[in-house]
Amino acid sequence: MAVILNCLIEILKKPAIGEIFSELAIFFAPLWIALAVGLFVGWAWRPSWAVEKLGFQNSDSSANEEKTRVGSSVNLPSRGSTMEEKEVIASRPMTPEKELAVSESDLDRLCRLVEERDGGPTWHKMMEKSLPTWSYQAWRRDPEAGPTQYRSSTVFEDATPEIVRDFFGDDEFRTKNGWDDMLLVHEILDECAATGTMVVKWVRKFPFFCSDREYIIGRRIWNVGRTYYCITKGVPNDVPRHNKPRRVDLYYSSWCIRPVESKRDGQMTACEVLLFHHEEMGIPREIAKLGVRQGMWGCVRRIEPGLRAYQLVRSSPGTGPVSHYVEMARINTKFNAEEVALREEETCEDASDLESDGEAKKPQHWIGNVPKVLAIGGAVALACTIDHGLVTKAVIFGVARQFARIGKRL
Repeated sequence: MAVILNCLIEILKKPAIGEIFSELAIFFAPLWIALAVGLFVGWAWRPSWAVEKLGFQNSDSSANEEKTRVGSSVNLPSRGSTMEEKEVIASRPMTPEKELAVSESDLDRLCRLVEERDGGPTWHKMMEKSLPTWSYQAWRRDPEAGPTQYRSSTVFEDATPEIVRDFFGDDEFRTKNGWDDMLLVHEILDECAATGTMVVKWVRKFPFFCSDREYIIGRRIWNVGRTYYCITKGVPNDVPRHNKPRRVDLYYSSWCIRPVESKRDGQMTACEVLLFHHEEMGIPREIAKLGVRQGMWGCVRRIEPGLRAYQLVRSSPGTGPVSHYVEMARINTKFNAEEVALREEETCEDASDLESDGEAKKPQHWIGNVPKVLAIGGAVALACTIDHGLVTKAVIFGVARQFARIGKRL
């Protein structure tokens, strides 16, 4: 660095302006050449993550995804009628003519999250509250790409998994009771009576400095025994977009609802809800994290009173039929945990085979050292042709060495 500064000082001491400009042009020539070559090489061999960041996805695949929607060819019972709980065997093919919005791969993902073996970053605890009738814990983590992810565990005393499942799935009660005061609009767009899959439109209220947000989400529930895996995520759709409310495409909010021991008597009379949530709200990550941290407890503490009110309404005589949302939430797909584990093993084997094949086919070529070759070669050419003046060979080789190190890291 000292050598470069000395050279610049000597150049500026030249008596003639023409000599100064000519020396400066020669001095900075290697830098401009290296910059141009670096841009060319970086664009030609840009990594896949850069392509994704810049949005150069395959337009055909995106267009095909937009055309995928959930459908149903089965007539549903009339709204307002009573419906007993239904279980669907997972191995039975459902609506083969149309692809469901929520599939078994989504179930596998939620199972990995519940068992904490999804391979993601470590969870960091944010909050812990304990009250006589319920308790709450929350964690978060920041993946390398995408929004901050949140995980929470809520344990309700004197509550069954079935009533909690119906409570979270009943959008009509959400707005009527007001425990979820952010939900402004809910509408069923599509449904499948065979599997209980639904496509729902939500409009949620955001703070005054943000526009409201619109969600097109798919829902489906699996169960093993009295444990329920409730998937809710954003799905491709052909619903027209508007400037307001703003559409949120990346949305994931799924639960595992299961019976647990009561902290009071050790009996299985309590219910735990494991929630995994993340969404791309169109707000900078740090601002979104601050907003969640400040407003989390204000939203969470409204859930337990809402659940108790729901229990009271459901236990009261003459309450009337449940909502259509609850009717659909009671259509669950029964699955075997061993089948999920088997699918995961097959997926891991396929991934390892593809990785090994890719490594075997990867060519070992001098092209991997292109940045280093170009930098050193250019330096040699300049050093051999310019053997006088203040641009010394030491400076040229020093600059080339720095660019070669950068190229090696790339």
